[in-house]
Amino acid sequence: MPGATRIEWTESSWNPVTGCTKVSEGCRNCYAERLAQRLCRIGLSAYRNGFEVTLHPDVLPVPLSWKKPRYIFVNSMSDLFHEHVPSGFILDVFEVMKRAEWHTFQVLTKRPDRLIELDSSLEWAPNIWMGVTVESSEHLCRLDCLRRTGAKVRFVSFEPLLGHITDADLHGIDWAIVGGESGSGARRMEAEWALALRDACICEGVPFFFKQWGGSRRKAAGRLLDGRIWDEMPRGDRWIGCS
Repeated sequence: MPGATRIEWTESSWNPVTGCTKVSEGCRNCYAERLAQRLCRIGLSAYRNGFEVTLHPDVLPVPLSWKKPRYIFVNSMSDLFHEHVPSGFILDVFEVMKRAEWHTFQVLTKRPDRLIELDSSLEWAPNIWMGVTVESSEHLCRLDCLRRTGAKVRFVSFEPLLGHITDADLHGIDWAIVGGESGSGARRMEAEWALALRDACICEGVPFFFKQWGGSRRKAAGRLLDGRIWDEMPRGDRWIGCS
Protein backbone atom coordinates (compact mmCIF):
# COMPACT_ATOMS: atom_id res chain seq x y z
CA MET A 1 0.00 0.00 0.00
CA PRO A 2 1.48 3.42 -0.94
CA GLY A 3 2.74 5.24 2.13
CA ALA A 4 2.34 2.15 4.30
CA THR A 5 4.09 2.22 7.67
CA ARG A 6 4.94 -0.23 10.44
CA ILE A 7 3.82 2.19 13.14
CA GLU A 8 1.23 0.21 15.07
CA TRP A 9 -1.39 2.90 15.65
CA THR A 10 -1.73 4.11 12.06
CA GLU A 11 -1.85 2.75 8.52
CA SER A 12 0.13 5.19 6.36
CA SER A 13 2.58 8.04 6.72
CA TRP A 14 2.69 11.28 4.72
CA ASN A 15 5.76 13.50 4.92
CA PRO A 16 5.36 16.93 3.30
CA VAL A 17 8.16 17.94 5.69
CA THR A 18 11.24 15.95 6.69
CA GLY A 19 13.93 16.75 9.22
CA CYS A 20 13.80 18.17 12.72
CA THR A 21 15.84 19.35 15.71
CA LYS A 22 15.82 18.12 19.30
CA VAL A 23 13.70 19.98 21.84
CA SER A 24 13.52 17.66 24.87
CA GLU A 25 14.90 14.49 26.41
CA GLY A 26 12.52 12.29 24.43
CA CYS A 27 14.37 13.30 21.25
CA ARG A 28 17.73 11.88 22.32
CA ASN A 29 17.46 8.62 20.36
CA CYS A 30 15.18 9.87 17.58
CA TYR A 31 14.27 7.03 15.21
CA ALA A 32 13.47 9.51 12.41
CA GLU A 33 16.95 11.00 12.56
CA ARG A 34 18.57 7.57 12.30
CA LEU A 35 16.35 6.62 9.38
CA ALA A 36 16.87 9.93 7.55
CA GLN A 37 20.63 9.61 7.78
CA ARG A 38 20.45 6.08 6.41
CA LEU A 39 18.22 7.16 3.51
CA CYS A 40 20.58 10.04 2.78
CA ARG A 41 23.55 7.67 2.57
CA ILE A 42 21.81 5.45 0.02
CA GLY A 43 21.01 8.47 -2.12
CA LEU A 44 17.26 8.90 -1.70
CA SER A 45 16.58 12.37 -3.11
CA ALA A 46 13.93 13.29 -0.52
CA TYR A 47 16.63 12.98 2.16
CA ARG A 48 19.45 14.73 0.31
CA ASN A 49 19.65 17.18 3.23
CA GLY A 50 19.82 14.41 5.81
CA PHE A 51 17.82 15.44 8.85
CA GLU A 52 17.73 19.18 8.10
CA VAL A 53 14.21 20.57 7.95
CA THR A 54 13.14 20.29 4.30
CA LEU A 55 9.80 21.11 2.68
CA HIS A 56 8.39 18.83 -0.01
CA PRO A 57 5.57 20.75 -1.74
CA ASP A 58 5.38 18.04 -4.41
CA VAL A 59 4.17 15.62 -1.72
CA LEU A 60 1.26 17.83 -0.62
CA PRO A 61 -1.40 16.35 -2.98
CA VAL A 62 -0.46 12.70 -2.37
CA PRO A 63 -3.31 11.83 0.08
CA LEU A 64 -5.83 13.08 -2.46
CA SER A 65 -4.77 10.23 -4.75
CA TRP A 66 -5.39 7.61 -2.05
CA LYS A 67 -9.04 6.77 -2.60
CA LYS A 68 -9.52 4.15 0.10
CA PRO A 69 -10.01 5.72 3.58
CA ARG A 70 -7.09 5.22 5.92
CA TYR A 71 -5.42 6.54 9.06
CA ILE A 72 -2.49 8.76 8.06
CA PHE A 73 0.32 9.86 10.38
CA VAL A 74 1.37 13.33 9.23
CA ASN A 75 5.13 13.99 9.25
CA SER A 76 6.40 10.82 10.86
CA MET A 77 9.85 12.13 9.85
CA SER A 78 9.48 15.67 11.21
CA ASP A 79 7.35 18.01 13.33
CA LEU A 80 4.80 20.03 11.36
CA PHE A 81 5.03 22.85 13.91
CA HIS A 82 8.82 23.19 13.76
CA GLU A 83 9.89 26.84 13.76
CA HIS A 84 11.54 26.42 10.34
CA VAL A 85 8.28 25.37 8.67
CA PRO A 86 6.58 28.50 7.29
CA SER A 87 3.10 29.20 8.57
CA GLY A 88 1.79 29.29 5.01
CA PHE A 89 3.05 25.78 4.37
CA ILE A 90 1.33 24.52 7.52
CA LEU A 91 -1.91 26.06 6.25
CA ASP A 92 -1.38 24.28 2.92
CA VAL A 93 -1.06 20.96 4.77
CA PHE A 94 -4.28 21.65 6.66
CA GLU A 95 -6.06 22.51 3.43
CA VAL A 96 -5.12 19.15 1.93
CA MET A 97 -6.26 17.33 5.08
CA LYS A 98 -9.60 19.12 4.95
CA ARG A 99 -10.07 18.29 1.25
CA ALA A 100 -9.19 14.60 1.81
CA GLU A 101 -12.14 14.24 4.16
CA TRP A 102 -12.38 10.46 3.72
CA HIS A 103 -9.05 9.97 5.52
CA THR A 104 -8.22 10.42 9.21
CA PHE A 105 -5.05 12.48 9.72
CA GLN A 106 -3.00 12.13 12.92
CA VAL A 107 -0.64 15.01 13.70
CA LEU A 108 1.86 14.93 16.59
CA THR A 109 4.03 17.76 17.90
CA LYS A 110 6.49 18.51 20.69
CA ARG A 111 6.10 22.22 19.95
CA PRO A 112 2.76 23.21 21.53
CA ASP A 113 3.68 26.89 21.73
CA ARG A 114 3.76 27.12 17.92
CA LEU A 115 0.55 25.11 17.76
CA ILE A 116 -1.21 27.60 20.03
CA GLU A 117 0.26 30.51 18.09
CA LEU A 118 -1.30 29.25 14.85
CA ASP A 119 -4.47 27.70 16.27
CA SER A 120 -6.84 30.51 15.32
CA SER A 121 -5.61 30.34 11.71
CA LEU A 122 -6.15 26.60 11.38
CA GLU A 123 -9.34 25.03 10.09
CA TRP A 124 -9.94 22.07 12.36
CA ALA A 125 -11.86 19.64 10.18
CA PRO A 126 -13.29 16.63 12.09
CA ASN A 127 -10.89 14.25 10.31
CA ILE A 128 -7.80 16.02 11.71
CA TRP A 129 -6.65 14.54 15.02
CA MET A 130 -4.12 16.65 16.91
CA GLY A 131 -1.71 15.20 19.46
CA VAL A 132 1.28 16.07 21.59
CA THR A 133 4.15 13.92 22.82
CA VAL A 134 4.68 13.78 26.59
CA GLU A 135 7.67 11.67 27.58
CA SER A 136 7.79 12.70 31.27
CA SER A 137 5.96 14.70 33.90
CA GLU A 138 8.17 17.67 33.00
CA HIS A 139 6.22 18.11 29.77
CA LEU A 140 2.64 17.69 30.94
CA CYS A 141 2.18 21.37 30.08
CA ARG A 142 1.94 20.22 26.45
CA LEU A 143 -1.43 18.69 27.32
CA ASP A 144 -2.64 22.04 28.63
CA CYS A 145 -1.75 23.64 25.30
CA LEU A 146 -3.47 20.87 23.36
CA ARG A 147 -6.71 21.40 25.28
CA ARG A 148 -6.66 25.06 24.20
CA THR A 149 -6.77 24.20 20.49
CA GLY A 150 -9.83 23.88 18.30
CA ALA A 151 -9.01 20.28 17.38
CA LYS A 152 -12.08 18.04 17.41
CA VAL A 153 -10.04 14.97 18.47
CA ARG A 154 -7.07 15.41 20.83
CA PHE A 155 -4.57 12.70 21.72
CA VAL A 156 -1.33 12.19 23.60
CA SER A 157 1.62 9.95 22.83
CA PHE A 158 3.52 8.95 25.96
CA GLU A 159 6.42 7.67 23.87
CA PRO A 160 9.18 7.20 24.62
CA LEU A 161 7.87 6.92 28.17
CA LEU A 162 10.86 7.88 30.33
CA GLY A 163 9.43 7.98 33.82
CA HIS A 164 6.49 7.44 36.14
CA ILE A 165 3.73 9.94 35.32
CA THR A 166 1.29 9.93 38.21
CA ASP A 167 -0.31 13.34 37.75
CA ALA A 168 -1.48 13.26 34.12
CA ASP A 169 -4.74 15.18 33.68
CA LEU A 170 -6.57 13.43 30.83
CA HIS A 171 -9.62 15.67 30.90
CA GLY A 172 -10.47 16.68 27.34
CA ILE A 173 -8.16 14.04 25.86
CA ASP A 174 -9.71 11.52 23.43
CA TRP A 175 -6.92 8.95 23.10
CA ALA A 176 -3.65 7.93 24.75
CA ILE A 177 -0.74 5.97 23.25
CA VAL A 178 2.03 4.51 25.42
CA GLY A 179 5.31 3.04 24.23
CA GLY A 180 8.90 2.45 25.21
CA GLU A 181 11.96 3.72 23.41
CA SER A 182 13.41 1.53 20.67
CA GLY A 183 16.71 1.19 18.85
CA SER A 184 20.33 1.35 19.92
CA GLY A 185 20.78 2.92 23.35
CA ALA A 186 17.08 2.66 24.17
CA ARG A 187 16.22 3.56 27.76
CA ARG A 188 14.15 1.02 29.67
CA MET A 189 10.46 1.56 30.31
CA GLU A 190 9.21 0.04 33.57
CA ALA A 191 5.93 -1.88 33.53
CA GLU A 192 4.47 0.13 36.40
CA TRP A 193 4.85 3.34 34.37
CA ALA A 194 2.73 1.95 31.53
CA LEU A 195 0.21 0.36 33.90
CA ALA A 196 -0.29 3.63 35.79
CA LEU A 197 -1.24 5.38 32.56
CA ARG A 198 -3.44 2.46 31.51
CA ASP A 199 -5.29 2.71 34.83
CA ALA A 200 -5.65 6.49 34.48
CA CYS A 201 -7.18 5.99 31.02
CA ILE A 202 -9.65 3.40 32.33
CA CYS A 203 -10.62 5.74 35.16
CA GLU A 204 -11.21 8.66 32.77
CA GLY A 205 -12.78 6.61 29.98
CA VAL A 206 -9.95 7.45 27.55
CA PRO A 207 -9.18 4.83 24.85
CA PHE A 208 -5.74 3.33 25.52
CA PHE A 209 -3.25 2.02 22.93
CA PHE A 210 -0.13 0.19 24.06
CA LYS A 211 2.31 0.43 21.15
CA GLN A 212 5.43 -1.42 22.27
CA TRP A 213 7.87 -2.24 25.07
CA GLY A 214 10.76 -0.92 22.97
CA GLY A 215 14.39 -1.89 23.40
CA SER A 216 16.97 -2.85 20.81
CA ARG A 217 14.76 -5.75 19.64
CA ARG A 218 11.32 -4.19 19.97
CA LYS A 219 9.45 -6.79 17.91
CA ALA A 220 10.79 -9.58 20.11
CA ALA A 221 9.57 -7.75 23.22
CA GLY A 222 6.04 -7.82 21.87
CA ARG A 223 3.00 -5.71 22.73
CA LEU A 224 1.37 -7.53 25.62
CA LEU A 225 0.62 -5.43 28.68
CA ASP A 226 -0.92 -7.13 31.70
CA GLY A 227 -1.60 -10.20 29.58
CA ARG A 228 -3.37 -8.58 26.64
CA ILE A 229 -3.00 -6.29 23.64
CA TRP A 230 -4.48 -2.81 24.09
CA ASP A 231 -5.58 -1.43 20.70
CA GLU A 232 -8.31 1.00 21.66
CA MET A 233 -9.10 3.96 19.41
CA PRO A 234 -11.15 7.16 19.76
CA ARG A 235 -14.92 7.23 19.27
CA GLY A 236 -15.28 3.69 20.52
CA ASP A 237 -13.64 2.15 17.44
CA ARG A 238 -11.52 -0.95 17.89
CA TRP A 239 -8.35 -0.99 15.89
CA ILE A 240 -8.02 -3.63 13.17
CA GLY A 241 -4.66 -2.59 11.72
CA CYS A 242 -3.04 -3.45 8.44
CA SER A 243 0.43 -4.86 9.25
